[in-house]
Amino acid sequence: MSPSRERTAVQELQSSFTVSERRACEVIEQPRSSQRYEVQVREDEPRLVSRMLELVRRHPRYGYRFITAKLRQEGWSVNAKRVYRLWRREGLTVPKKKRKKRRLGTSKNGCHRRKAEHSNDVWCWDFVFDHTASVSQLK
Repeated sequence: MSPSRERTAVQELQSSFTVSERRACEVIEQPRSSQRYEVQVREDEPRLVSRMLELVRRHPRYGYRFITAKLRQEGWSVNAKRVYRLWRREGLTVPKKKRKKRRLGTSKNGCHRRKAEHSNDVWCWDFVFDHTASVSQLK
């Protein structure tokens, strides 16, 4: 578990069981110095996140690496790991590419297009051609 999640878990233990910080940290096996650590937010981080979100809205198919490159083109001195950390914190993902469905003949009675409403409702053919016993093809 990450230290930030362990911090929240210790706080949950303290509030729900009314135990001391020392005891809650002992149960979760987290050092008390880690529990008392305060995250230091860089002064340019809110501007960076807002610019990152603008770029994501403009280029929805770009991942964090392309966004890092775009930020560097604009003059930001950012590390890809930092952008990735902010990317994950904001819950950003690249949407999956939607594939086109292939058109297969007419969709009037196709079992892949029309769902069965009851038993024996939709039928399909299992073969395209067949041969007779004298090896001549059926037409």
